[in-house]
Amino acid sequence: MGENFRPDMNDIREAQRRIAPHIHRTPIMTSASLDEIAGARLFFKCENLQRTGSFKMRGATNAIFSLADEEAAKGVVTPSSGNHGAALAKAARKRNIPAWVIMPNNSPMVKRRAVEAYGGQITLCEPTIRSRQETAAAVQARTGAILIHPYDNDRIVSGQGTAAAELLEDMPDLDVIIAPVSGGGLLSGTAIASKAMKPGIRVIGAEPKNADDAYRSLKSGHIESNETADTIADGLRAVLAPRTFAILQRLADEISTVTEEEIVAAMRLLWERMKLVVEPSGAISAAPVLNRRIGSEGKRIGIILSGGNVDLASLPFK
Repeated sequence: MGENFRPDMNDIREAQRRIAPHIHRTPIMTSASLDEIAGARLFFKCENLQRTGSFKMRGATNAIFSLADEEAAKGVVTPSSGNHGAALAKAARKRNIPAWVIMPNNSPMVKRRAVEAYGGQITLCEPTIRSRQETAAAVQARTGAILIHPYDNDRIVSGQGTAAAELLEDMPDLDVIIAPVSGGGLLSGTAIASKAMKPGIRVIGAEPKNADDAYRSLKSGHIESNETADTIADGLRAVLAPRTFAILQRLADEISTVTEEEIVAAMRLLWERMKLVVEPSGAISAAPVLNRRIGSEGKRIGIILSGGNVDLASLPFK
């Protein structure tokens, strides 16, 4: 797992075998009414129905079960806004090791409660990248735990790529596949799997206009930061790492940015038309096609709905 190593399809296949006993093979769902709105055939990979409520269970499980016994013995630590922390805590519990999760103090309570329910030990920090990194380093120094970064980790990227691998195994004739992008772990894994399994497929990332660092990074050719990340998609406030940036530079075809209103509208349509509880960070991947933003009319589109952990006390619907 050296710094220059980039995961490939073999790593994703290995991850599939490793995590299969511990995760759900999530369903693919369709909606004739959403097809009509999009002018395309849409196939939704429902990671909102995954264990712990998000795709993060894939990467976390792969990372935890890749550790040698002596590495795992002192536990794991990670910075996380919620879904990765919950998944890591659950995977750690399955392996009977402790998990320390560094969470921003503005994380939704539903995500804090989930981390605690799976046995994770939470340390709160300020909602900045620097504070998360410093707090994680302090906990790691105190405990001797292994750092499992939410996306800047080969095993995480390989695990996340298994969702797209399953989607293309079930629907091999897709023209386009869309996944959310934040730190880039899911989109990187999606791009590696998709291009290996179907080289001509288009791989598109969906990103909030209010936190569009990936869009700007791929345009400028170097990693851009966000001055602010004021978006309802609380799981999409991270920025790319050198590892994920390099993968996306090579394999991603486009980043499509959407407004806050479009995220909420997509979320609402998924609830109303498909009866699917999808959080804003997951619903965003449907927004580019529902708004006919990417020239996908008449195509077969795979959409990864990445998570369903919604705070029901603060729904964005009027």
